[in-house]
Amino acid sequence: MTRYTLLHETIQAPMAGITTPKFVEACCKAGMLGSIGAGYLNGEETLKFIQEVKNLTTKPFNVNLFVPEQSGFDQTVIQKARQELQPFYDELGITETPHIVSTEVFNEQIQAIIDEDVKIVSFTFGIPSIATITKLKEHGIYLIGTATTVEEVIAVEQAGLDAVVIQGREAGGHRGSFTEPLQLITTTELLENVREIVTIPLIAAGGIMTAEHVKEMLQLGATSVQLGTILLTAYECETSRTHKEAILNSGQQATTLTKAFTGKYARGLKNRFTEELKEAVTAQYPLQHYLTQPIRKESARQNNLEYMSLWMGENSYLAKEASVKEIIETLLR
Repeated sequence: MTRYTLLHETIQAPMAGITTPKFVEACCKAGMLGSIGAGYLNGEETLKFIQEVKNLTTKPFNVNLFVPEQSGFDQTVIQKARQELQPFYDELGITETPHIVSTEVFNEQIQAIIDEDVKIVSFTFGIPSIATITKLKEHGIYLIGTATTVEEVIAVEQAGLDAVVIQGREAGGHRGSFTEPLQLITTTELLENVREIVTIPLIAAGGIMTAEHVKEMLQLGATSVQLGTILLTAYECETSRTHKEAILNSGQQATTLTKAFTGKYARGLKNRFTEELKEAVTAQYPLQHYLTQPIRKESARQNNLEYMSLWMGENSYLAKEASVKEIIETLLR
């Protein structure tokens, strides 16, 4: 099935909270489509981030947004989640109160994207409203959805988006799921299941760490591959040394899916925090993210891996230290 697209063959995963303007520029310079992970930013911060990237490169880049939840928050659940976390606060000597940031920033982010004439926007955790899609398309913006199941892929195409990230179970970081129940399908299987039933470009994501992986995805019908874990150990990536070493020292089956850090399922290094909170009550995303932020911050300060959210995919053990350019050249050889 022939697909026409404005996309690059390789795309940098947005990785909200990790990606910096300099890292986006480095990925663009290496021939990738760089991506801004704006999920945790407000409108003003999103605007500033875009402007900083534009000051570093004239190449096109993507801005990724988290589609906000529509339902309200259960205060009883939030209180229970806070109680579950208190022992970790006590152990780490944390006395500060979690700072909850307003979640009503999505429309401000959309306006920042329009004002700065960004031409590619992707979405995680759902599909934006028809009004938002129409508004962005009126400004000639290329729209990318994220899907983890066949049903989600179909929904993205039916909503009128231009392309879709096919996120397999192997992917590190947050699952882009927006339907229930949670399904864990490999990238390969998901590609095989959807390549003949949708016509928009398919972007394969999850577990892609070698040239053989890239070749397989393209042969299965993917237009592009989206890369995350393999770029976290690039010299230009400005994540912490602790995070990089955790990836480089990880073995097979070192990761787990957990809701404990943010309230949404995400794949990262298995540690004491993920194991002890397997059955714990968690607040709805993004409140759980803000409740655990002091724990993650203090753990990083103490260089304590047991309470940090060290996101990485299932094939993290294949990561190497190199420049972004060297990594891409190895993958596309």
